[in-house]
Amino acid sequence: MDDMLKDLTSASLPTVALVRDLSEEELALPTPCAAFDVRGLLTHLEWVAETFESMAAKGPRPEQGEYTGDFPERMGRTLTAWSEPAAWEGESSIGMPVAATVNLLLVDLIVHGWDLAAATGRSYQPDGQAVERALAFTRQMAPMGRERGAFGDEVEVPGDATDLDRLLGVTGRDPAWTP
Repeated sequence: MDDMLKDLTSASLPTVALVRDLSEEELALPTPCAAFDVRGLLTHLEWVAETFESMAAKGPRPEQGEYTGDFPERMGRTLTAWSEPAAWEGESSIGMPVAATVNLLLVDLIVHGWDLAAATGRSYQPDGQAVERALAFTRQMAPMGRERGAFGDEVEVPGDATDLDRLLGVTGRDPAWTP
């Protein structure tokens, strides 16, 4: 729990900083996540944060709503909810142990943080340990992620690629993407 909570916290920081720095004009920009423009991606991140906050409290899975602009606050509540030891017990609604399911949040924070940075031309430096953990998990889950439409076909990256670029490639993103 402690290492994962540390990784979730460190992964959330650069993504929250990016979100706080966005302007209204940037909300319509395209992102590397083909299904979303920046506003749609933020809406998704708000829902992900709310979903994991509810999961920590053993609550129901919320419906995805409209963009509200409160991702930083939601993420703060989510991290607080996961600081409770009871949050890590049991199975999630997708049939995995909760402790394993939390890796999905970690991957979303890092990959969608990169999506936002790439879409807006900003720098993005996620924590290396968090990226390593997300990459190891994603490599294991990639076949199921592709079956469920969460990941695209793997994008080949150079042998000397960073762990972040490897993570992006496994999820179907081209690390060289530009708008």
